Amino acid sequence: MRVAFISPNYPPEMPQFTRGLAEVGAEVIGIGHDAFEAISPDVRRYLSHYVRVPNLLDIELAVSHAVPQLRRMQLDHIECLWEVGVELAARLREELRVPGQSSEDARAFRDKDIMKLRLERFGLRVPLHARATTADEILQAAERIGFPLIVKPIDGAGTRDTYRCEDDSELANVIRRIAHLPEVSVEEYIDGEEFTYDTVCVNGKPRFDSVAQYHPRPLISRTQQWVSPAQIVLRDPHIPQLADAVQFGRNVLRAMGMGTGFTHMEWFRKANGEIVFGEIAARAPGGRLVDQMNYANDFDVYREWARCVCWHTFDATVHRRYHVACVFKRAIGDGRISSVQGIHTARRKLGKSLIIEDLLPTGANRRDWKQTLLSDGCLMTRHPDYHVVTEQMRVLVEDVRMYAE
Repeated sequence: MRVAFISPNYPPEMPQFTRGLAEVGAEVIGIGHDAFEAISPDVRRYLSHYVRVPNLLDIELAVSHAVPQLRRMQLDHIECLWEVGVELAARLREELRVPGQSSEDARAFRDKDIMKLRLERFGLRVPLHARATTADEILQAAERIGFPLIVKPIDGAGTRDTYRCEDDSELANVIRRIAHLPEVSVEEYIDGEEFTYDTVCVNGKPRFDSVAQYHPRPLISRTQQWVSPAQIVLRDPHIPQLADAVQFGRNVLRAMGMGTGFTHMEWFRKANGEIVFGEIAARAPGGRLVDQMNYANDFDVYREWARCVCWHTFDATVHRRYHVACVFKRAIGDGRISSVQGIHTARRKLGKSLIIEDLLPTGANRRDWKQTLLSDGCLMTRHPDYHVVTEQMRVLVEDVRMYAE
């Protein structure tokens, strides 16, 4: 079993997926633009070969460099779980006649407008939307959709370059700020709570699924520096309160033509109970969500994804034992981390429920909160009772403070 894995060392979750592939018996061929020596030894140990290309983000250039080397390797699978590389993976599959997601489907999982058109054909509720390449097209879309609305990259990931506009004045300002983007999606703003529906699928059928809720919505977290972004992976998605959401998510998978692999979907629950689609990607979620799934269910999601990809089987027992909350902390001030306050009290209150402390150490440079979801580190807690874990999350959000100077 030979699997080419694009970007085995980045983003931060990828080394664990690389490990998972090796542990289920795959011979892993890494593809990346970093020098082999620059890759962590913890990743290199799982690679049997490494194909270096000039730039993973330049699909044509990467294909021209990788195909001659990969053609000799008789690959069984080509995988990528980094958002910007899923279309490269599809192109390589087609060039080398390796089974898996096509370029057409890969594009649909990236292009916000195409994916919504697919779902509309299946009668699924999506925000009103339009694609736009010019300021005039954005204004025309806004007139048709109405305020408030969202403007975001047509194929972006996360909430970078994503803006909410309340009126014409705010929209004019946003148009200036997104001038560097060649194309955008203009969408109806959905007022509601925001969740994920994440799956590991075999032939389009979820062998494992998970629901998480954001606290607050990511758009708020990415625009308000003082917020400590948090998210809870819920203990069991198969409860009556989530039955309609899980069915909605599975309908989305069918509409998108999902095959085998990870999916990460975001959706909204409005105050009246209506479910509205957000977006979906053919990749694993970032922001420590996969780690939260591991701690919620006491099995190795990284390895079982690899087993599904390689062998189309899922061997783990999913225990559904815990709700798991993760809180990302942002230091107050600029410069180097000078102190962390409240952590000793949090340890005492949470006890063994506090399972991860991964904060930047004193003396480290604080990170640019606008450029990373991980901020200046995170704290993670778990508990079987939802009300208990939400209180634990509140303690980590409100009582733990990081300072920089």
